Amino acid sequence: MIKVLQYGEGNFLRAFADAYFNTLNEEGGNYEVTIIKPAPFGNLAKFKEQNNGYNVVLRGFENGKTIESVYPISCIKRAIDPFIDYNGYISTAKEDDLKIIISNTTEAGICYNENDSFDGFENVTFPAKLTKFLYERFLANKSGVYLLPVELIDNNADNLKLCVDKYITLWNLPTEFKIWNDTQNYYCNTLVDRIVSGFPRDEQTKSHLFQLVKREDQLLTIGEPFGLWAVENKGEISKYIKEGVHNVEVVLTDDIAYYKKRKVRVLNGSHTNLVPAGLMLGAITVYDCMKDERLSAFVSNTLKEEIIPFVSNDVLATTKFAESVSQRFLNPFLNHQLTSIALNSVSKWKARNLPSFKDYYNRYGKIPTNLTVGLSYLIALYKGVKLNGDKYEVELKNRTIELSDDKKYLDYFANNQPIGEFLSNIDVWGEDLTAYDGLLNAVEENVKKIEKGVCLL
Repeated sequence: MIKVLQYGEGNFLRAFADAYFNTLNEEGGNYEVTIIKPAPFGNLAKFKEQNNGYNVVLRGFENGKTIESVYPISCIKRAIDPFIDYNGYISTAKEDDLKIIISNTTEAGICYNENDSFDGFENVTFPAKLTKFLYERFLANKSGVYLLPVELIDNNADNLKLCVDKYITLWNLPTEFKIWNDTQNYYCNTLVDRIVSGFPRDEQTKSHLFQLVKREDQLLTIGEPFGLWAVENKGEISKYIKEGVHNVEVVLTDDIAYYKKRKVRVLNGSHTNLVPAGLMLGAITVYDCMKDERLSAFVSNTLKEEIIPFVSNDVLATTKFAESVSQRFLNPFLNHQLTSIALNSVSKWKARNLPSFKDYYNRYGKIPTNLTVGLSYLIALYKGVKLNGDKYEVELKNRTIELSDDKKYLDYFANNQPIGEFLSNIDVWGEDLTAYDGLLNAVEENVKKIEKGVCLL
């Protein structure tokens, strides 16, 4: 028996980690998942009503055919609300077979608060709760565990351990406990990749899927067929986390940074560079963009010429991943709204596209055409912003949308301030982008054309 403790009961973990462990069981493994509700709000009533069982439906489009694969999930044995059943929660810390702890408490969940009390629980951070849990395991003289946070932050496990270390110091916990935590527990950085859309929103889809799974499943979770879980290879983790494709593809690696860089630049970078152009050309979803010849070619050319060559020396592996990303963008079931991806576009372009832009410039001594076009559409989109009450809106040719970003960026463009000052603002970009020869002139000329209705693609 290999027991897994899971902080989080949301759609992603159910369609990702739990689908993985369930598949391992079907292949002859013996995994048992206990869900811990990490926050006071919400309840676990649906788990109780359905005896912790539910279905995952992976929907996609491959080789010209629609795919709808149903996976009944039965690996979850318990779902505990620690705010109601604290003793039941703590008892799991003392189980010999506990080997893995997984968490998905949102990007903001891995944090430290010096005001957290050791005697508190409901209002302390997740790392504080975890520290108390691990301390109970230490006091019970049990072995260490493998901690696999999947929160989408850089070095998620390293940051989690840093928080635990701070709580050990804050609460003056025994030196022996710190040594046990340092030597017996393995904090493994991870990267996860699967788009999960969760419970169906419209009645027609809901009815169709209930017929597909042959029951009214209130925990039904929908995701895409693609799934990747890159896990830092530490200790003897291969005894418990199996590599290969088991619903999701699992890779144990000493270089988690490569997978992070690849995902951020290829998948996220493509999204971010595409969205402003897609919005201004009338697209609603990523799928719409990929069905438009101009936008689809824009994505393809940007990847091939300006992103893929700078991810790693293994260009073939990155190219293969990029091809899978393009297929994922063509999934009609995901309904990935461009307005959702457009949230905080300035900081996203800086994090996801500027590194590729700089690599290209440093290699060739000139600005990359497609990334510059993407930036131009971003600036043009923001230049169209108007303040309407407390909303920042842009009137497009087919609809009016609301932009959500740092208020000072939106105010800047709502007040019709110059492009050059924005691109040269080190506080925005971390550097002066006008220092890249030809960029400012190209963006200004591109924006003028876009405002006249000229398509740059």
